[in-house]
Order: sequence, then C-alpha cells, then structure tokens
Amino acid sequence: MASAATTKLSNAHVVSGGEYSSGGGISVAAEVRNHSGRTAVCGVWAQSRNQSILTKLVERRVLDSGSVFLGRERVVHGLLFMNEVAPAKSFANQPAGCVLTNRAWQPSDEAKQVVIRIPRQVVNNQRGGSRLFGGSGGPVVTFKQTGPAAGGL
Repeated sequence: MASAATTKLSNAHVVSGGEYSSGGGISVAAEVRNHSGRTAVCGVWAQSRNQSILTKLVERRVLDSGSVFLGRERVVHGLLFMNEVAPAKSFANQPAGCVLTNRAWQPSDEAKQVVIRIPRQVVNNQRGGSRLFGGSGGPVVTFKQTGPAAGGL
C-alpha cells in the first residue's frame, strides 16, 4: 500500500464512528475510488470538542484498529492516513488523506457498499489492581462503534 495524493471527499462518502463510555467520541468518513486502475481509500476523521481527559490521545490507537471494507472485502486496515478535520454534519469537500492499495479496481466495485469498522476496545484502564489489596478501582473507559459521534455544527 502506498500513499496517494490528498484530495477532497465527494458527497458519496460514508460516515461511521463511535462513542467513549466516558462521553464524547469520533466520526470517520471514507470513500473508495478508482485511481488509475487501482483501489484508493480516502478519508477524514473528527473528534468531539468536549471529551473526558481519560480519552486524551487515544484516537490514534482507535483509528489504527479500524478498517474500510468494499463489500465483504477489507481493502485497508489502519486509518492513521486520514486527516483530522473539525466535526461537521457532512464531510463533503473536506481535505482527505488517501492510500493507494495494490488491489485492482473492478468495474463492479462502483456498486459495492463501503463499510467502516472499528472494534470495541478498552482505551483507558485506571483500575489499579484489586480493591482487596489496596487497588484504586478507578474507571475503565471503552470505545464502542455506534455511528458518527463527534457531533456536528
């Protein structure tokens, strides 16, 4: 997989994302395109303006665990190539980061559904051991894919 040029998202992008159990979340927008006979994936992401300190700087790990599928086929894993943008109702015309895959573009790809998947995960674990032995019993913060969750203007 090689990096491709930055481009603007069209109106045909799909949006997903998820929420943190402590509040706030992220939205991810992506589209799959034909680029000189190869498959390119372009996208952006946004995070809530108001989030818990417990989710500070976890977005890279969450994005890196995500994938973009074309139909049933995973075409890219790891979404760190995407550009961060401000939360919005639509991400059309936003400057998207892209990757060019080695996958050949097929004429039937135009009709396939693009799906963003980000697994549920623990992003912060403040539980410092068993309470029985003096552990803090602090919060555990999880991320769950629920759909766009960064908020919009």
